[in-house]
Amino acid sequence: MKKLILPILILFTFVFFSKNTFCGIYKYVDKNGVIHFTNVPTDPRYKLYIRDKGNSYFLIYDYSWPSTYDHYIKRVSNKYNIDFTLIKAIIKTESDFNPFAVSSKGAVGLMQLMPETATRWKVRNIFDPLENIEGGVKYLRFLLNMFNKNLELSLAAYNAGENAVLRYGGIPPFFETKRYIKKVLHYYNYFKNS
Repeated sequence: MKKLILPILILFTFVFFSKNTFCGIYKYVDKNGVIHFTNVPTDPRYKLYIRDKGNSYFLIYDYSWPSTYDHYIKRVSNKYNIDFTLIKAIIKTESDFNPFAVSSKGAVGLMQLMPETATRWKVRNIFDPLENIEGGVKYLRFLLNMFNKNLELSLAAYNAGENAVLRYGGIPPFFETKRYIKKVLHYYNYFKNS
């Protein structure tokens, strides 16, 4: 009887788990920005993108990987002459790399653009990662020029609006804005050193 238990247990485990196994589609973005998909990942750079269980599909957004949007960030960084790691730190602080993030105040996407800011900087699809990053970086370039390259004032303006910074003659006395600046600078140093 004891000799029979182990094979039955193995068979039960195989049958039970084989019905619940997940197949899927895997994705990675190469250094040239080309997106590759496969159902048989042969490279560790592939990450699960769509998970399949029977007839149900679950999209796995890979925004949690800090390097997911590096190719877009580099392109926009070069175009507007803004430090790559600063842009990345803002995205981490604003949306934690989630292109579908929407705040309670209505800010949208990777760089959390308000709809009026998106319109101002000619962003047509606010959820498109490249357009969202470019719109946010255009705005950041404008702020850096406005505040004579003062990073803290520019970040305060990005968070609270340039009119708030002008009205208070410096960083507005808002807890959220002060915390925002601290977080961006923390991630800025982190990405610079990693």
